[in-house]
Formats: sequence, C-alpha cells, structure tokens
Amino acid sequence: MATNSTADPFEQSFTLVSPIIGPFNVSLVDINDFNLYNIEICINYGAQIGASIAILLLLLLLTKPDKRLSAILIVNTFSLIFNIIRNVLQCVRFTGPWTNTYAFFADDYSRIHTKDYAIPIASTVFTFLMQICVETSLYMQVRVVCVTLRELYRRVILAVSAVIALLAIGFRFAYMVENDKAIVALVPTASLYWLGSATNITTSISIFWFCAVFVTKLGFALHQRRKLGIGQFGPMQILFIMGCQTLIIPAMSSNALTSVAIFLPLSSLWASASIDNRASALKESRTVMAKYPSGSSEPTAYRKANSGTVSPAHTATTLHGSGRGSNPSSPSQHQFYSDLEKQGTGDLITTKE
Repeated sequence: MATNSTADPFEQSFTLVSPIIGPFNVSLVDINDFNLYNIEICINYGAQIGASIAILLLLLLLTKPDKRLSAILIVNTFSLIFNIIRNVLQCVRFTGPWTNTYAFFADDYSRIHTKDYAIPIASTVFTFLMQICVETSLYMQVRVVCVTLRELYRRVILAVSAVIALLAIGFRFAYMVENDKAIVALVPTASLYWLGSATNITTSISIFWFCAVFVTKLGFALHQRRKLGIGQFGPMQILFIMGCQTLIIPAMSSNALTSVAIFLPLSSLWASASIDNRASALKESRTVMAKYPSGSSEPTAYRKANSGTVSPAHTATTLHGSGRGSNPSSPSQHQFYSDLEKQGTGDLITTKE
C-alpha cells in the first residue's frame, strides 16, 4: 500500500460517523487541543479549590471565638464555601459526559442525563451567590472605614458603592439566567459573549471602586499617623498592603472573584495576628515594669529591646484621640471601633475629613 512520506503522522485525521450529521473528519491535533484544554482548566479549578479550603480552615481555626459570629466573618466564610462548591462542580462538569470526545465533536449530547444538566446550572448559581457575598463583604468594609467621614461624603460614597455593587450583581444574575437557558436548550453561547464581557467588566469596576475607597482612606489615616510620629508597622499597614493587592491582582487575573474571596479574610487574619503580637508585647512590658519599678536597675538588654514600646496611655490616646475633630464619646466613633474590632482590625486609626 502506498504511503505519503511527507505527511506528519502527528497531524493525521480520521473519520467519525454521526447519525445526525453523517461522516465527519477529526484530526489528532484537534483532539489533543481539546484534551489539553480540559486538563488545564481542571488544574485551574483545582488550584482555586485548594487555596479556598486552606484559607477557610485558617479562618475557622484562627478566628477568636468572640468574633466568629461577626457579620463580616460569616459573609467571608460563605464566600469561600460557595467558591469551593462551584469549582468542584466545574471539575465534575469537565470530567463528565459533557466533555466526551465524540459528543463534543459531533455535537451530540443525546446521552446527557438530567443530573448532568444540573451540574453546570448549579455552578452558575453558586457563582452568583459568591458574587453577592463578595460585594457584600466589600461594601461592609467600605462602610466601616467611611464611618468617620462627614455625613454628606459618607452618604455619597455609600450610595455610589451600593449602585456599583447592585449593577455587578444584576449583570451576574442576567448572565446566569441566559447561560442556564442556553445549557438546557443545548444552543451555542456565542451570542452571550457580550453579556459575559459586561459581567466581567462590571465586576472588575466594582472591585476597583471598593478597594480604591478602602486604600485611599487608609492611606490618609497612615499619613496622619506619620505626622503624629506613629510610624511602626502594624495592622493598618497590613490592611493597606492587602487593599492594594486586592486592587491590582484581580484586574490581572481571570479568577477575580476567587482572588477577592481569598484576600479579604487573609487580610483580617494577618491584621489580627499583628494585634495579638502587639498586645503580648505590651503585656510583657507591663510585667517587667512591675518587676522593676521606677528607680530599680532594669536589665540593659531589656531596655534596648523595648526602647520603641509605646506606653498604654499613649496607645489609648492614639487609638481614640488622634485626628481632627476626633471625639471618643461620639456614637459613630464607638460604632467604628466596634466594627473594626469585629473584623480583627481594632487599632485602625481614622480621622475626620
């Protein structure tokens, strides 16, 4: 039998027969690309599952018992849970009958059962629920940092934030509905490309807006602290770093919702750990001062190691008396510190603008 020696054996094609469209050719290159795409996307979903599980476990194990019922923690927890569920469903979808080689190339999904339809539909529903949790968490954090602004500024920022969040949620809901209808009808989703792009754009704008407000307010507070001579690294710097990270990285990633869902609780955990460390250092300082009262010979090594320790009185003054027009007896100020404490950011300092 004659053979073509110039043909690339890795690009051979063969014929499949479909009762719907008849015979058709499929090349090895197409099959390899199809399998590679399924592997890559499952690795992507698997990485998101692993990262979400790790942060969820840290969040549940390291959060103090008195803060486990705070609204922000509940929202962040559900956001991670929904993210895990939706990514597991996506992995099941891309390893099930929807990615059968013949069914894909022949566009023949006659052997797809009802339970198989439920998997991608449920995935879009959990993505929508996750979007609600992420937007709620971002809104709550902006509400906290804006509590000491003038009432007019606060109302405008919160109103704009609510509109942006609802817009992102609305586009996600519309995309979920249209996508699920296309799945049930087994029609191509190419016509939904504009709606998917609009959903991603509004989500990115929402994340950018909330993080920009958060970072700007924290940056102003850090500037005020530096003017007061308080420049040591602490929870405020941690929140500022994580805010900048959340502002930039999701815009560069296709996994924007997962990035935000991970960064939000991670920032709270890091800031809480910093607060605990500073509290332990302050407690140790008090213990040593009680052991070595004024006039006694305090160990030189200890004096050098704690030369930068802030006194309790100075700490209290800094937390509740810094800034222009700060009033410790103000109800809004008390609410501000209460909300920050619930989020593990109790020494975050703000000033009236």
